[in-house]
Amino acid sequence: MKVSTKGEYGIRALLELTKRYGEGYVLSSDIAAARSIPENYLYQLLITLRKAGIIRSRRGPQGGHMLARAPQDISVADALLALEGPLEPTLCVQEDIVNDCPYHEGCAMREVWQLVTDATSEVLRSTRFDALAEREGQLRRVASTAD
Repeated sequence: MKVSTKGEYGIRALLELTKRYGEGYVLSSDIAAARSIPENYLYQLLITLRKAGIIRSRRGPQGGHMLARAPQDISVADALLALEGPLEPTLCVQEDIVNDCPYHEGCAMREVWQLVTDATSEVLRSTRFDALAEREGQLRRVASTAD
């Protein structure tokens, strides 16, 4: 699995919303500025995240974006599935496609891809945005004291 700019920027945006969780709606321009994301591109990502139920958005003077649920209830897998699609590195291990491959019953490589998928999925599903934001804060504090 290769994470594209879409996934990278989407995770950055969610980290910013996690950092500001409980403060109300956050303007997309503030998210873009804080995380070095082009605002026009961010807008598209926020629509995708809203449609997936990960964030809420509101228009108007008091509008902006916020997490739809607590950061500890959102995994990196949730975000990447919404932004990138399936986590599987090859089609042959996707649940709805596996039987389409004429070699699926005797393919040793398929077993390897399944192990990769299972390990990747476990890491991404167990990594929650609250823990990720906390770790980011720790790393930034260490970096700022080293300067």
